[in-house]
Amino acid sequence: MHTMPLDQTASLAADTAPLTFALSSDLRLMSAGQAVWSGDRRLAPGEPFPFDRLFAPEELPRIRSVLAHVQQSGRAVERRTGGLRTEKGNARTCTYSVHPIVARNRQIVGVMVNLQPAVESHAQMANNRVFEALPQGVFTVDRHYRITAFNQTAEHLTGYRRDQALGRACRDVFRSDLCRAGCPLQQALETGQTTLDQPVTVLNRDGRSQTLIVNVSLLKDRHGRVVGGVETFRPAAPDAPANTFARQPLLPAAGSGPAQFAGMVGQSRCMQRLFARLPDIAASEANLVITGESGTGKELLARAVHRLSARRQGPFMAVNCAALAETLLESELFGHERGAFTGATHQKAGRFERAAGGTLFLDEIGDLKPALQVKLLRVLEQRQFERVGGKHTIPLNARVISATNRDLNQALARGAFRADLYYRLRTVAVQIPPLRERPEDIPLLVDHFIKHFNVASGKHVRSIDPKVMRSFLQATWPGNIRELQRLIEHAFVFVKGPIIFARYLPQSDRGRVPVPDRAVAAEGGRKSIDQETILNALAQAKGRRADAAALLGISRTSLWRRMKALNQQRRSNHGAVKRGN
Repeated sequence: MHTMPLDQTASLAADTAPLTFALSSDLRLMSAGQAVWSGDRRLAPGEPFPFDRLFAPEELPRIRSVLAHVQQSGRAVERRTGGLRTEKGNARTCTYSVHPIVARNRQIVGVMVNLQPAVESHAQMANNRVFEALPQGVFTVDRHYRITAFNQTAEHLTGYRRDQALGRACRDVFRSDLCRAGCPLQQALETGQTTLDQPVTVLNRDGRSQTLIVNVSLLKDRHGRVVGGVETFRPAAPDAPANTFARQPLLPAAGSGPAQFAGMVGQSRCMQRLFARLPDIAASEANLVITGESGTGKELLARAVHRLSARRQGPFMAVNCAALAETLLESELFGHERGAFTGATHQKAGRFERAAGGTLFLDEIGDLKPALQVKLLRVLEQRQFERVGGKHTIPLNARVISATNRDLNQALARGAFRADLYYRLRTVAVQIPPLRERPEDIPLLVDHFIKHFNVASGKHVRSIDPKVMRSFLQATWPGNIRELQRLIEHAFVFVKGPIIFARYLPQSDRGRVPVPDRAVAAEGGRKSIDQETILNALAQAKGRRADAAALLGISRTSLWRRMKALNQQRRSNHGAVKRGN
């Protein structure tokens, strides 16, 4: 093995033969399979090993930490991924294993290092002519998200040459809006969940923003072990048809496993059917109305449709029709001219105008007042509007998506909503099911929120207590996904370890147990707890009365008294039956 200066390390990085050397406890060379050189001088046994010449700078703290761990614990570390230095100062992927050297007195006197300067599957892929000729950009990463292969199309789309990208963290090359939270590659490596046709905004080498459509999968070696990830990407050009990438298979078969699509999470059949419809909806310019209970994610769905549409490069403008007074809402939607009303000291463009080339999202459309309903109908029919106090007609160049948590059919029957506006808005209608109708999505959502809040808080929570999960699965969730998110966020404020237990939930929500009439925390509920409810709670707590009492929202003493009273009642009833006989 040769360890050479920076201008002579190219042959080392390109070599794929294993390199083996032994080091003493103070990391001095003991022996090596081949001669070791430092600069132009051959390294003699007993001299400090020149790690800074062999490994990339960012790899040095990690390799030193591994060496220290092996010497302290006496346990070997197998197949770690690292980076070797090349002649241009970049990193070349390698794998290394470190084993302790144990003397007869069982003391650790050093370490044996075995280094493989290339991962076979990555090298094969990088040298494949098909890989280079693909019309899509393709790159691979190791388990530490360092780029290990980078094809010619990737060079063209990013502006980075292969030698500039190899060995660097992928976030430093792509600088995506998802690199810090929601990275598709990170999701694949941590959960095994692949990503299909996800729009991602990145910066190329010149600093220009562009939207790419990415697909992510795992990269495995011949033994089936995950060694990294592979991502393909292509540009989502503004003038490309909206369905150029939407006709590919989006999801696994219904119910076959977790799925995430365009930022939405769901593995239930109803959500997968919804995901399957989104590309066709996005490819259309038809008006869309989204219905669903509060907290189900109506705006998230609207944003997903926008990101998948041909208008994705344009703005996404959202306005809550229930949050503003009628006069303010009219100005907010249509804009106004200077002097149109008291306080209008300058001209203002409305949301219809500012959404040009993009999407206008009208939330809580069911709360729109009758006068504004008439004006909105006119805009949708004529595709043009005027500012308040203005005379100039402005064309409408935005897709309109509306949403409501109200039952519009009932509003029509009461006369609270115009039928002509209703049918104009709902050219296409989508209903998001409430969370209680898709409990199989709850574990996936919980995992999604845990990962999100781990990033936001810097904590390392892994999961929630199984008893809490069981209670979640049988809760009714009147606040839907928003309520679930609030509970997980609250727990993150207080959790100290890797597991979220019931004690970290808000006090009012600790009674979420799978028993009849969950709201037993109130005083009246305590008095009405029946034997079946108590037995159910005890079964969930595996006979532990303190845990069962916590699930029921009562004290341990109260539970004991209630059990005693029910037992006495059961005996009295049994005696009455005998006397009756």
